[in-house]
Parts: sequence; C-alpha cells; structure tokens
Amino acid sequence: MRLSNQLTGIINFITLVLSIPIIGVGIWLASKHNTDCVRFLQWPVIIIGIFIFAVSLAGFLGSCFRVAWLLWLYLLVMFLLIVLLLGFTVFAFVVTNRGAGHALAGKGYKEYRLGDYSTWLQKRVQNSNNWGKIQSCLSDGEVCSSLSKYTSLYSFNSANLSPVQSGCCKPPTACGYVFQNATIWVSPVSPYADSDCRLWSNDQTQLCFSCNSCKAGVLYNIKHDWRIVAAVNIVVFVLLIVIYSIGCAAFRNARREGYYGTDYDKGYDPRTY
Repeated sequence: MRLSNQLTGIINFITLVLSIPIIGVGIWLASKHNTDCVRFLQWPVIIIGIFIFAVSLAGFLGSCFRVAWLLWLYLLVMFLLIVLLLGFTVFAFVVTNRGAGHALAGKGYKEYRLGDYSTWLQKRVQNSNNWGKIQSCLSDGEVCSSLSKYTSLYSFNSANLSPVQSGCCKPPTACGYVFQNATIWVSPVSPYADSDCRLWSNDQTQLCFSCNSCKAGVLYNIKHDWRIVAAVNIVVFVLLIVIYSIGCAAFRNARREGYYGTDYDKGYDPRTY
C-alpha cells in the first residue's frame, strides 16, 4: 500500500475514534439535562460528531480499500470544509474588530456598552430567542453568586469583575444606585442616565440579565473567544491543506488501480502496449 494511502487511513482512523466520544457527550447532554442552556449546546455537539464520523469513515475505507468514489466524496467534503473554515476565519476577524471595556475612575472593573460592537453581533444578542437561551445559561451558571464575598462598597469597587459580572450582576454606575450588598442596590439617583437603569431588579433571578450592559459583557467574551478560535483555525487550515494533499495522492492511487488492476503495481502498464 502506498504511503499516501497509509497516511490517509491512519489520520482518518484517529478522527473516526475521536468522533465517538464527541457523539457520546452530545447524547449524554440530551438525556441528562433539560435546561435551555444545555439544549442550546447538545445538538451542535451531536451534529459535529456525526459529521466527523461520516467523513472519517469515508476517508478510512476509501484509502484502505482504494475505493475511488469514497475518496472522491471525502475530498469533496474536505474541500468544502477548507473553504468554509477560511470564510469563517475571515468573518470572525471582521465582526470582532470592535468592542472594548471602558475604565472607570476608582473602580477595579470596566463597564461595557452594546453599541461598541459590530452590528451583526448586536443583532444576535438582541434577538429574543437567542438572548433567552443565553439568560438561561447565565442563570444556570450562577455567574453572580461569587460576588457575595464583597461585603463593602470599597471591596466591591476594588474587585476585578469579569465582563459578564460587570454587565449582568450590578446596575450601571451612571445610574447612581446605592450599594447595600453586591447584588442588592436601591434608590437610583439618576434613573434615566442609562436605559438599563430601569431594567435593574433586586430579584436574584433577574438582576441586570435583561440589560444592554449584560449583552455587551457577553459579547466581549464572545469576541475574545472568537479571536482565539480564529487563530486556531489558521493552524487547522494549514493542517487540512496538508491532509487534503495526501488524500489527493491516495485518490490518484485508487483511480489507477481501478483502471489497471493489481498488475499496475507489479510494473505492468497497458499504456505502453
């Protein structure tokens, strides 16, 4: 068996094996959890796992048994995947080129504004269906519960809050709410200073989860994560190009065998007769 066939077979066998636990995790999420947060994640996990399994199986069988049509299908999907990956990487850099926290005098944390982000990202979180799922994740994750350790205004102002905690767990500073504890604030001095001032609630299941500042904090995390994913995608893109090239060589081998049979490997070439 030619080296390209062997390499293609080994690579796809590894990804075939790795896809099984991915599918298993998706099924486990579907069977064990019922919250909107987990439902938001389970089907993408299952679909990705099945996709990797199917593509890897086609590549493995096609390379090991030199089935030309399976390898052709495998290469077609790989080509589409490379194009999609490149497109997503460029798109990710474009839509995350805006958005940053605003430092406040005397505060250890920053505040975030929804208008600072790209229009495309803003529309995603302003969609009530999308935001409802994200709110479920925030509630299930109890992102504000750790703030209970800040028992004084001084300690709270000195805290290094995460973007989500800053946007979702307290009212905007401009509102002038009076600190009672980390998640109880009363009597806003300027209730119209920000549209979020009227959305704040001392209900621990609500807080500022409906605020634009909360959406902005979530978008900051998304921006940060997408930047990391885009950087990783560049590495994956290069690896896929290498794997695709090896797969092309394996496809040529399988097609030659289909034309000339096993004697071709023994040095017999009908084209010379």
